[in-house]
Amino acid sequence: MTDEQVLCASSKYEQKYFLNPRFADTLPKQVKDELQALMVLYTEDIGGILTLSYDDDGNLYFSTTATENDVAYDEIGAFLKIKQYQEKYKELLEDLEEYYQTFFL
Repeated sequence: MTDEQVLCASSKYEQKYFLNPRFADTLPKQVKDELQALMVLYTEDIGGILTLSYDDDGNLYFSTTATENDVAYDEIGAFLKIKQYQEKYKELLEDLEEYYQTFFL
């Protein structure tokens, strides 16, 4: 992917949340708050680092990683939780894709 754009990320290790400044000023506060909540809740529950990014076509995708020595991180649980989030936050994710495709592509 040549034009991947990170929308936001959360890290259990650093206990930090990041929202890309490119999008921070144009997203409504409610959307920013919801993104932060879902990202932080995920990393609190699963651990590791969760990233929400746009691909070249403006589609959103989750990716998760963990350090080698993180014995509490469950790869299968991480995958299942992402699937759950894709269903639970389907409308929000679709709206964010439309927003990106309209204003940035």
